[in-house]
Amino acid sequence: MEIVIVAGILIFVFMMNGTINKDKFIADNEKYFNLIREEDYTFLVYAKYGEDVDVEELYRKRVLYAVITGFVFLLMFLGDLNLLNTTATIVIAFLIFKMPYNSLKKYYKAHLHQIDLMLPYYLKGLEILIQHYTVPVALARSIDDAPDIFKPGLRVLIEKINAGDSSIDPYMEFANTYPVRDSMRMMRLLYRLGIGSQEKKQERLMMFSRTVSNLQNKAREVKYKERLNKMENQTMIMLGVTGGGVMLIILISMMMMF
Repeated sequence: MEIVIVAGILIFVFMMNGTINKDKFIADNEKYFNLIREEDYTFLVYAKYGEDVDVEELYRKRVLYAVITGFVFLLMFLGDLNLLNTTATIVIAFLIFKMPYNSLKKYYKAHLHQIDLMLPYYLKGLEILIQHYTVPVALARSIDDAPDIFKPGLRVLIEKINAGDSSIDPYMEFANTYPVRDSMRMMRLLYRLGIGSQEKKQERLMMFSRTVSNLQNKAREVKYKERLNKMENQTMIMLGVTGGGVMLIILISMMMMF
């Protein structure tokens, strides 16, 4: 154990004085580290922290912490280095590497309900833009006013459309990215709005508008029920506290009588 502590201190000192250049080490091996990088990592980072964060710097930190952890455990097993201990070291380092990603994934899943409530209001603003522009142009113009959590997905959607993908696939990928109520249906309607004649566009826009209005009504109902449930819970807590206080006062009074 003393060897591990001394080695840890030496590594820290060497990193501080530049003897060990951690940035150079990661940069030299970046292509290997990127092989285990998750496809949705950038999206999840943007979804949680916004688009101003340095994704590459966060990823480099993940790699660095995993490498340091692996090195420390390797030193611990140095006196008894075998296949089992080597495997355990790799597994532990990999788990450390995966922890930030799992945390991002957990955060995103926890906020799907919030996304579900925001989507109808975003689509309502998009509907107004579609009345004046084509669907791809309307999508591009909607980004600035869209909720932050939608922006990464919208940018990917627009990039694929601008790259020449005129199929429904980019729209379905967006719906899969935000798997909330009616997202698949809304993206199909949005795709159909972008094809066909002007006459068909007006008919489909009316259908799109009615569907968005229905989604907004559902979102309002959900918000109302949530507020109502919150008020009911607060009322029950207040009644419980009041009842408990009254019982306590009665009990104290009875004890004083004796």
